[in-house]
Amino acid sequence: MLKLGGSVITIKNRAFTPNREAITRLAGEISDSKASPLIIVHGGGSYGHPLAAKYRIAEGFRENRQLIGFSKTHNAMQSLNILVVEALIEHGLPAISIAPSSCIVTKRGRIERFDAEVLSRSLKLGFVPVLYGDAVFDCETGFSILSGDQLASALAIMFNAEKVIMGVDVDGLYTADPKIDFSAELIERISLSELEKLTNKIGGSRATDVTGGMVGKIFEMASSVASDIDVVIVNALKPGNIYKALRGEKVRGTRIVKG
Repeated sequence: MLKLGGSVITIKNRAFTPNREAITRLAGEISDSKASPLIIVHGGGSYGHPLAAKYRIAEGFRENRQLIGFSKTHNAMQSLNILVVEALIEHGLPAISIAPSSCIVTKRGRIERFDAEVLSRSLKLGFVPVLYGDAVFDCETGFSILSGDQLASALAIMFNAEKVIMGVDVDGLYTADPKIDFSAELIERISLSELEKLTNKIGGSRATDVTGGMVGKIFEMASSVASDIDVVIVNALKPGNIYKALRGEKVRGTRIVKG
């Protein structure tokens, strides 16, 4: 399982701006790693988050103007997904896009129903399914935002993944936010119990992020770790890191384990 953060594949402070160089490089690293079977999930970055925040999609249906906001958010995420899938195909991978809004229904923002048959069949045939954080329908609030992190964790558990690799824009988890505190130290290995003590010290994303930033990632990944699936957080903006992580080679980052 590979989760690529929106801060990696987009320029987060420029609306609807992809990081094409990173997308192309990462597609090459994924292809070269020969990792199989593999599910890829990516975040929204500057494509999905600004629109979702503007129309308050995460709060559920409250007024008709949100309907166009839902459509715009979903369409923006599809546009970004196309760029990722096309890059993977260009590097020889049989990538296929699967829209979460077509197979997932949430309940107050948490996955309630997931029809995974299409995803399962694609994996068995040797495809590389690529999903993403999306605006989805919700059985209580009308609609909501499903983060790529929640999705990646749920998929890891559902398909009994060996590990989850989280590609972000920092080297891993730190004792403080490394973007504003230069004394912050990288944590190379941490358990779930130690994570609980650390979460209130880690800052959220400074850019618009309706899914919780780094604290949100930690919260979502906890269920995977509790299911004995190791989570590895690495800096996907540094060339070679995703390749090494997929190959199981030593790479600078943070490994989250159950105990």
